[in-house]
Parts: sequence; C-alpha cells; structure tokens
Amino acid sequence: MAKGKYEYWLTSEGLLKLSAWARDGLTEEQIAQKMGIHRDTLNEWKKRYSDISDTLKRGKEVVDIQVENALLKRALGYEYKEVSEKYENGILTEKKVTTKQVVPDTTAQIFWLKNRRRERWQDRPQDYVLSGGDNDTEVQIYLPDNGRQDG
Repeated sequence: MAKGKYEYWLTSEGLLKLSAWARDGLTEEQIAQKMGIHRDTLNEWKKRYSDISDTLKRGKEVVDIQVENALLKRALGYEYKEVSEKYENGILTEKKVTTKQVVPDTTAQIFWLKNRRRERWQDRPQDYVLSGGDNDTEVQIYLPDNGRQDG
C-alpha cells in the first residue's frame, strides 16, 4: 500500500518546515502550494491531524507576538546605541558609541488604542444636522457605521 502524502508532514522534519513557513508569514494558501497540495486538502489535514493544525498555529503565534512587541516599541519610542568604528591599516583606531532616540509614533499609538481599548478609542459615527428649505425644518442624519458595534 502506498504511503499518503500527508505522512511526511507529520514527521519532525515536515512539521519543522510548516512551523517555519507559518513563522515567516506565509498564508495557508502559500503553505499549501509549497507542500504541493491544494488549500482544501490542507484544511482537511488540519481537521484530521492535530499536529499539523497545532504546528501552524504555534508558528503564526511566534511572528504575531514579535509584531505586537515591535508595534508597542514603536508606539512608545525607544533608544538605541549606534556604534561607528574607524580602522587604519586594519587596526581599530577609533570607536564611537552614540545613543540615539526614536520618538513615539502617534500612528502606532492610535492603532494600538483602537484595537486594545476599543470601547474608548474606536471611531464613532458622526451626526449631521441639515437645515434649510422653505419652512426651515431640521433633519438629523446618522451615517452607517459599516457594521461596527458601538460600546
């Protein structure tokens, strides 16, 4: 009886590749393509074989955490040391260490707050009051919120 194609992906080598691809940010469509299978087949294997599903989840978690940390660092600002070295005839003659500062990024702050403190920071629909015409009637218009829930 022939071995199923899935069996390789359940070995430590196969799972290591899956984890690395997920960690590198590949979509499941791209991962399926690298595996030589259709996306629907990958979905079936994820349902049938928890090792494949768990490995892909863990691989994605690692990169998600790295991005979250980078976003927070950028939102708060940070310092780093820049090292410059001068060599003459292959010998280090001067080494200069400069502390530089990256200022907090307001776009990163807004993004963080709108997602982490949604109840306080999400955009709310605005009310517009129109008036005019012969009898000076006021009409209040509420713009749709594109499916977002308030509060």
